Amino acid sequence: MPKIDKTERRRLRNKAVRTFVKTRSAKAEELISAKETDEAAKAVVVAVSALDKAAKKGVIHPNTAARRKSRLMKKLGQASKS
Repeated sequence: MPKIDKTERRRLRNKAVRTFVKTRSAKAEELISAKETDEAAKAVVVAVSALDKAAKKGVIHPNTAARRKSRLMKKLGQASKS
C-alpha cells in the first residue's frame, strides 16, 4: 500500500467532512440572519456537533473548531436579543 494511496483516501475523507461542516454552519448562519431563532438554535447545535466531530477526527484544528463555534454562538445570541 503506497503512501500516496493512503494520502488520497485521507484527502477525500477530509474533503467530505469539511464540506459537511461548512454546509451545516452556513445553514445555521442563514437561519440566524433570517431571524428564525428556534430553527437557528437547532441548526447551531447540529453545526457545533459537526465541528466537534471534525476536530476529533483531525480534519480541522481544535482551536479552529472552537473559534467557529464561538462565532456561531455569538451570532445566535445577538439575534435572539434583538
